[in-house]
Amino acid sequence: MPSAAHSSSPPVILVFAATDPTGGAGIQADLLTLASMGCHGLSVVTAITVQDTAGVEDVMPIDSDWVVDQARLVLEDMPVAAFKVGMTGSVENIAAIAEIVADYPDIPLILDPVLASGRGDELATEDMIAALSELLLPQTTIITPNSQEARRLARSPRLDDDGDESDIDEEDAPNLTECASRIMKLGCEYVLITGTHENTPLVINTLYNERGVVRTDNWERLPGSYHGSGCTLASAIAATLANGLDIPEAVREAQEYTWQALAAGFRPGMGQFIPDRFFWAREAGSAADNS
Repeated sequence: MPSAAHSSSPPVILVFAATDPTGGAGIQADLLTLASMGCHGLSVVTAITVQDTAGVEDVMPIDSDWVVDQARLVLEDMPVAAFKVGMTGSVENIAAIAEIVADYPDIPLILDPVLASGRGDELATEDMIAALSELLLPQTTIITPNSQEARRLARSPRLDDDGDESDIDEEDAPNLTECASRIMKLGCEYVLITGTHENTPLVINTLYNERGVVRTDNWERLPGSYHGSGCTLASAIAATLANGLDIPEAVREAQEYTWQALAAGFRPGMGQFIPDRFFWAREAGSAADNS
């Protein structure tokens, strides 16, 4: 008979991601976001990075057997409400993660395709992108690329191998709706393309499914650049889904949380700003101090 403490446990979410010593992105950012949104995060480390708030200097992928062992042991111990996948580190790790999540087809999978750092450091090879397209995207509930990542994913060799002739001309400005359509042909259910990298007065984020646009949300463009915004958004979606919201509302609530975290961001180093995932706690503290 479960105790009252067990029956009121927070939703448990399993994260596959790389470490970030700054705490701004990676698995540290995921755990902070999940905790802030009332979830308990389990962490499977896929790679160890050497980085600061300016960029990534080096990456050491974890052996795929260790990735499997980390995940299998906690999954045998605890039920999870969602999977969140960030930086994978290697083709072998992508294959290992795909094999693990295939055993849990009813659990939503949120994929943040970490292809490059904010500075532009490459974090995914073309072979890794092909493996993501082949092995993980068919199992993905929602993928959260920024516009640059969406264009890169839309040029997946797998689409060409399947005989899709609607190639995107790199000399023209790619149509993000077409990018979303092509990504969904790889098997995922929803695509949320974020517009931070687009030259628009407002940041426009658009959620698509196989029927087209599900929702479009416009956000004030904040000054500066932020380390870990994509990790924060994807983890926030995992949290809102685990807390029972349907996809459109979960995406909206996660964007609201992420924007507030960015707006309250701080710059502890010499590089990018870091989102304040516990902005609400600081606001509550200020209100108490003023009372």
